Order: sequence, then structure tokens, then C-alpha cells
Amino acid sequence: MNRFQTAGATLAYEVSGAAEGPLFVQMHGLTSSAWREHWAGLDVTGALRDFRVLRYDARGHGSSTGRAIPEDYVWPRLADDLLALLDEVAPGEQVHTGGPSMGTATQLYASLKEPERFASLSLLVPPTAWTTRAAQAKSYLHSAELVENEGIGAFVRVGESVLPPPALADRHRERVPAVSQELLPSIFRGASMTDLPPKDEVAALSVPMQILAWVDDYAHPVSTAEQLHRLIPGSQLSIAETPEDLATWPSRVASFLQRHRG
Repeated sequence: MNRFQTAGATLAYEVSGAAEGPLFVQMHGLTSSAWREHWAGLDVTGALRDFRVLRYDARGHGSSTGRAIPEDYVWPRLADDLLALLDEVAPGEQVHTGGPSMGTATQLYASLKEPERFASLSLLVPPTAWTTRAAQAKSYLHSAELVENEGIGAFVRVGESVLPPPALADRHRERVPAVSQELLPSIFRGASMTDLPPKDEVAALSVPMQILAWVDDYAHPVSTAEQLHRLIPGSQLSIAETPEDLATWPSRVASFLQRHRG
């Protein structure tokens, strides 16, 4: 595992796959980590050929370090981390990216800051945004208080009562966050403070995008995916309802990347 120092955090990362060829960046969601996404069906690199793959843990997650400062975990800051890491790992290269939820938000903010750096974006299970964000923000604040007052175990027990989306019915779900108890409240508070970019900014993006969503997940509603699809000209949208649908995502991503390989 390699280490990269960014502002206020040390990011753990590794590069695998082909020695040469385009770079695909696999990101992860809130409270997860790069390798945990594999078990959730959200590491979509399985069908890639002749690509290098960069996996990294976002600040405060997995093997990366972070500070107990909520502002460190807003999505524009995570986008800055991604861009700084790309300057280290792939200076001057145009890259492909993919990842769920928080990873989707990171991609959007990074591509707004430096659109020329990105050959394509794969937005997986976009999170609550705009009109649906306020309710989710309250949930994150409640989770932060729960962890502070009763510990991570209490948060995990609450999560065990929530049914997974149908697309995850046959997947192992790791309930324990890949985040320390010390940092988790700040990470939740940071998530409560952030939202997707304004719609007019998203609509102005010209990077090729595909959007992969699933049904029946209050934290990742299909409505966000559909709004993004309407906003972004030429974007592709696919919605998974079953585990079999989810299993097609790696091949969908591979086909999309080949079309936009450049």
C-alpha cells in the first residue's frame, strides 16, 4: 500500500492491472473503503482489460488518515484530494473514474474543477441531492450523535434493522464502518453539510457519463439518477432491480470505457 500526503490527511492507495494503458480510478462510498466495495458489488473493475486501476481510501476511511474536522469531509474537499492524488500518480494523464454515492459526488466536483483531466465518469448509485438532501442530512446528524453518545456498536445495531436494496439481496453486507469511532461523527457531520453541485453547473459538464442506480434505497434514490440523466446531455442511465442486474455493471463499465478510451 502506497501513501500520499494531502492537506490534513494521508491517503492510502495502490495501482494494479496493466503496466501501461489508460487509468481507471475506483472510488468508494461513505464509511466504506476501496477493497470493501468489492464485496458490495460496487467495485466495477472486474471486466476491464488493458487498464491500470487506482484504488484509494478517502480521507478518514480504511487505511487513510484524517482529522476530526467535519469540513474536511465535504465533497469539494474530497474532489481536491482526488485531483492531488492524480497529479502524483498520473500527472498530465486523462483518466476514467467510477464509484458509488460519495464517490459519485467526488467525481462531479473534480470534473467541474478540472474537466480536461477526465475521459469518462461512471456515477454509481448517486446519493440524495437537492430536494432530498435535507432529510438525509438530519439522518447523518442523528448518526453522529448516536456514535458519540453510545458508540459504533449502537450505530451498527440500528443499521441491521434496515433492509438492503433488492439488487444487494445476495451480497454480504459489512455493517461495521471502515472508519474509527473517533472520526466517524465528524465524517457524518461533514456529509450533512454537503450536497451535489448546483444543477446548472452539472448540466454544463461535457465529460462522457454513465449513471448506474438501483431501486428501493432511501439514501440513494432513483430520483437523483434520473435528474442527473436529464441534466447531462448524452448520459446513459441503467437501473438495477435484481442481483442479476447488478452483476452486469462491470461489463457495462468496461464497454463504456472502451467507447471513450480515446
